Amino acid sequence: MSDADDATERPGAGEGVTLDHPHGGDGEPTVVGDGATVRSGSILYEDVTVGEGLTTGHNVLIREHTAIGDDVVVGTNTVVDGWTEIGSNVSLQTGVYVPSYTKIGDRVFVGPRAVLTNDPYPIRQEVDLVGPTIEDDASVGANATVLPGVTIGEGSF
Repeated sequence: MSDADDATERPGAGEGVTLDHPHGGDGEPTVVGDGATVRSGSILYEDVTVGEGLTTGHNVLIREHTAIGDDVVVGTNTVVDGWTEIGSNVSLQTGVYVPSYTKIGDRVFVGPRAVLTNDPYPIRQEVDLVGPTIEDDASVGANATVLPGVTIGEGSF
């Protein structure tokens, strides 16, 4: 998006929405499918691809190199860090944190204020980050903390 473009000219983008926020490289434009509603204060970085029917709350942040399927709800004040994959028919409720390198399958529910983590040794400097995996049809409760590298199996509750 050039400086002359206004995100609110894109269908479904509310006032104060930032699409194609640069991340320091020559990123690809943000792609948002038809029927999206992106509410005010939300930021979608470059290199984000979203399917049809996305609905966000206010002040959502979706970082670079993230792919999101169709009919996904991302609640108010939710952060999705980069290099993340989210399937279709997913509901991330208010205040969820999804770190880099996370994989979320289809038909997944993540309750309000749940925190997923990707750093197994936060005090140490040079450690590989590994996000959790949430498989299809799983549900994660409110205020849950999911540790790095954990897999929540298909259909888990």
